[in-house]
Amino acid sequence: MPKAVLKFSSEDCGICHKMSFYDAKVADELGLTFVDIKMQDTVTYRKYRQVLLSQYPDKADMGWPTYLVCEEPEGDFKVLGEVKGGHPKGEFRKRLQAVIG
Repeated sequence: MPKAVLKFSSEDCGICHKMSFYDAKVADELGLTFVDIKMQDTVTYRKYRQVLLSQYPDKADMGWPTYLVCEEPEGDFKVLGEVKGGHPKGEFRKRLQAVIG
């Protein structure tokens, strides 16, 4: 699997909803696989939980949403970096580009 962006968000988060209008598209433009993980979707959350907990063991310092860029998210994953919180489309693109180099 190529590098992936894992979006950890909540159905109740307004900023998460706002970002959903362009975050997947920006990831796709940068050649990244995009996985949307809502905390309420227990099946999907459990699948990627170990990736989130490797960065935030108690989830205390997470932003809403939290985007983790990683390699092999479904196997021996390696987290390359993150983007936390809401950003305008251009700023979000710049932050993702900075993570992937």
